[in-house]
Amino acid sequence: MKNIRNFCIIAHIDHGKSTLADRLLEYTNTISDREKQDQLLDSMDLERERGITIKSHAIQMDYKYQGEDYVLNLIDTPGHVDFSYEVSRSIAACEGALLIVDAAQSIQAQTISNLYLALDNDLEIIPVLNKVDLPSANPEEVTDDIVDLLGCDPEEVIHASGKTGFGVENILEAIIERIPAPEGDPKKPLQALIFDSVYNSYRGVETYFRVIDGEIRKGQKIKFMATNKEYYADEVGTLKLDQEPKKVISAGDVGYLITGIKTASEVKVGDTVTDAINPTQNRIDGFEDVKPMVFAGIYPVDTEDYEELRSSMEKLQLNDASLVFVPESSAALGFGFRCGFLGMLHLEIIQERLEREFDMTVITTVPNVSYHAYTNKKPDEMILVNNPSDLPEPSTLNRVEEPYIKASIITKADFVGPVMSLCIEKRGEITNQTYLTTERVELSFDMPLSEIVFDFYDRLKTVSKGYASFDYHPIGFRSSKLVRVDILLNAQPVDALSSLLHESTAYAIGKKMCEKLRQLIPRQQFDIPVQAAIGAKIIARETIKALRKDVTAKCYGGDISRKRKLLEKQKKGKKRMRQVGNVEIPQQAFMAVLKLND
Repeated sequence: MKNIRNFCIIAHIDHGKSTLADRLLEYTNTISDREKQDQLLDSMDLERERGITIKSHAIQMDYKYQGEDYVLNLIDTPGHVDFSYEVSRSIAACEGALLIVDAAQSIQAQTISNLYLALDNDLEIIPVLNKVDLPSANPEEVTDDIVDLLGCDPEEVIHASGKTGFGVENILEAIIERIPAPEGDPKKPLQALIFDSVYNSYRGVETYFRVIDGEIRKGQKIKFMATNKEYYADEVGTLKLDQEPKKVISAGDVGYLITGIKTASEVKVGDTVTDAINPTQNRIDGFEDVKPMVFAGIYPVDTEDYEELRSSMEKLQLNDASLVFVPESSAALGFGFRCGFLGMLHLEIIQERLEREFDMTVITTVPNVSYHAYTNKKPDEMILVNNPSDLPEPSTLNRVEEPYIKASIITKADFVGPVMSLCIEKRGEITNQTYLTTERVELSFDMPLSEIVFDFYDRLKTVSKGYASFDYHPIGFRSSKLVRVDILLNAQPVDALSSLLHESTAYAIGKKMCEKLRQLIPRQQFDIPVQAAIGAKIIARETIKALRKDVTAKCYGGDISRKRKLLEKQKKGKKRMRQVGNVEIPQQAFMAVLKLND
């Protein structure tokens, strides 16, 4: 056990984690020349296309150092703030972490938040300065930043380049020298932590675990402590590039387990696996439950696909434990699910994965956050509002509280003005401003979470020319003046387009939504009024003009009364059509509401 090292790679998005992981795999001969490719551990097409890591990936490497054989278990983690739950799970299975910082971009907001996650779990941190070969790199200054952040010596910072492979040997040496070997007792009853799981359509659920105490053998009867269900370990093994079956996996090691489970809900990430005959008494403290930040409805385009969508979501939840969903129904869209996501990128990725991996075409409603509402009848009883339609009537409403976050933005000194005005426009209050260096400033704001849901991140990147990095954590609920803006099409409310907005912005956003929908909804044979309303009061209106058929074309000359008769007949038809007419809303209309500022 003294020759095992478990570590993960943490960094801000785009600081070169996956590229460095590729070099480590090449250097330890874990992959052959034939298998080499960029972003080797990113198995999804989506990850390659966008150049981001969405899911943590575990892999085992063998390395000979000073005449001894070492087993290194590496977990490559995502860097985007929306996937921080993946990072927290990986950290729970490790004793050390490589903290990678880009020599050109220096420390970013997500670097700091991932670092705190690792320090909370008492991990040994090895700072790595990546991309030192870039012409724009500034290694001396960035090394000073790392030293200030970690309180380490400048000599402890390893200079490396994921592109050229420079410094990889020093990294491997530091992993073996500095990261402690796992502690555990192979003689004790089995105790293993599930840190991930994936669904394989041929073999059922594959569970990834880290053994804390004891050992797990092929054919052994095991028990999952959260569900109290017992299974036989059909196959256990280690995670090389392909799975390698083994007879036994002992304390301190990481591996996979196949038990033939077909139901997705029976495996809980963060659960403890133990021996069914001689179980351990102590459950491992997993990681805290995920807190969704953004809620949106996901509906099948065809209502008959509802059950198929449910099973797709369950399989996807195995791959992505941060997805939360409950069934709901909408008058406009039929049956679907109310889903909780960690952010807008997460929502986009889930929608893409449903379409690619499960061939499900879905409609996503306007995202929102969850609010607390209180009525005049019971001012102490809190009503959870995840969906705008759950908000009590304005006449009975006492107050609404909305979730606030503490946002930390690190940017160059030149962009402080534009970043501040953006945050103030989004109802943020500045609480702190610290100069990390003469060039870099950290700004702290208290902001409503609902204001960052839509386009905040994109606009922040625009005003700072891509130099600002953003991270946030929830700080509780505060009372706020919120109103529900309903969209009426042909005088019928469309519940899927309702949104909760602050009083000050309700009129402007309602007007913009009507204008946008007027452009996107196809014209019918009759006029369609598009209205935005707060309660019974209409605050904005646009009209989609009717397609007009020229019914008088066949009247050459003659008396005007003949033409008038035809026009009157047409008018009656249009009136009747308008009463029974049904307006189809295209998917772009739901998505366009998110991009009102474009």
